[in-house]
Amino acid sequence: MTSTSRPPLSLLRRFAASLLTAVVVAVTAHLGTVFVYSIAGSFGAEAAGQAHDYFLPASLFVFVLTFVLAAVGAFRFWYTRLAAAVAVGVVAPLAGTLVTVGLLGAPVGADQFGALFGTLATLNLALALFAGLALFFLGARTWSSVVAAPSTFEQEERRTVLVRLPSPSLADGLVTHIERTPVDTDLADEQWDAYVGALTDNGWTAIEVDSSSDFADGVFIEDTVVIFGDTAVITNPGAESRSGETAATEEAVRALRLDVARIEAPGTLEGGDVLKVGSTVYVGRGGRTNAEGIRQLRGIVAPLGYSVVAVPVTRALHLKTAVTALPDGTVIGYPPLVDDPALFDRFLAVPEAHGTAVVVLAPDAVLLSSAAPKTAAMLEDLGYRVVSVDISEFEKLEGCVTCLSVRLR
Repeated sequence: MTSTSRPPLSLLRRFAASLLTAVVVAVTAHLGTVFVYSIAGSFGAEAAGQAHDYFLPASLFVFVLTFVLAAVGAFRFWYTRLAAAVAVGVVAPLAGTLVTVGLLGAPVGADQFGALFGTLATLNLALALFAGLALFFLGARTWSSVVAAPSTFEQEERRTVLVRLPSPSLADGLVTHIERTPVDTDLADEQWDAYVGALTDNGWTAIEVDSSSDFADGVFIEDTVVIFGDTAVITNPGAESRSGETAATEEAVRALRLDVARIEAPGTLEGGDVLKVGSTVYVGRGGRTNAEGIRQLRGIVAPLGYSVVAVPVTRALHLKTAVTALPDGTVIGYPPLVDDPALFDRFLAVPEAHGTAVVVLAPDAVLLSSAAPKTAAMLEDLGYRVVSVDISEFEKLEGCVTCLSVRLR
């Protein structure tokens, strides 16, 4: 595998998300607690000042613990977020009390720990509740708003794409919705080179994932992983013969230091069924992706700020065989292949079956199969620069331009 180091801006964005989340949670917990005690003191400035001084160490612990937990991925799943909320709500008040008592010159002995824990139901109750609730709700919203929406500058800088060489056994690849026709593997190799060349010519850095002759469909790398910011979701292909393809892909994304989540059996999901449009994730429920796979994906990406919309797919192999999206978010598709166009917020019909798939190269440019000249003309008329590539040998195996790469974005 040809590898490059992960762009530092992704690490900066993760740091910024953790820092901002910690600030929001700590400040909310501290101000909420001070407000409660000011009420208890009839809104007196003296009561508020005393509460501020007393709970400040605990609030600092809320900040530090939240930052650390956010940095290690506690906001990825609702249950890890809940565990983090409980941990912060318990540990921070106790640690703060120990520090405060220590500063007063009265260290807590072993026989007094019972009373210390008892403060969680009395003196420290407000801080514990505010800290836990702030982390679970406000922290999650803050984290996802930063992680799921990278800056425009970072999107321009992070232009990495995963690809995989065609297998010598490519001609034996699966076919389900079209008749099998002979595949010219030599021509396929040439077309793949041209495809990767089109990506690199347009500013993308290609990383080759290890290939194997054991996997005829391995070139269709899109089906093995879906990228959501810093998280790589390793899929569980619905075709049993493809299950081994994910190992090399996982190795590649780990080398790029992405967080890894997985779709586990009995769930199945292939990347060709996943279409991202902003923070909305359309997932095709068809022959390769089942309901359990969709349920698991929803659980993985919801904490990252994405919402999943399940879409029936009965007329094509994958959702992205039928529809993809333009840079402005408009979903394009060939109506005979689309079960229900009304499920998409903005739908634009294209005149050719091979015109359904586009790879976004830039805000004003897309990659398209040369088998769809009418669609190319239509998109150019809409102001896009269209880069056409011949992938006829892959189309014989129900492949399209999206199948042959995975962009990290």
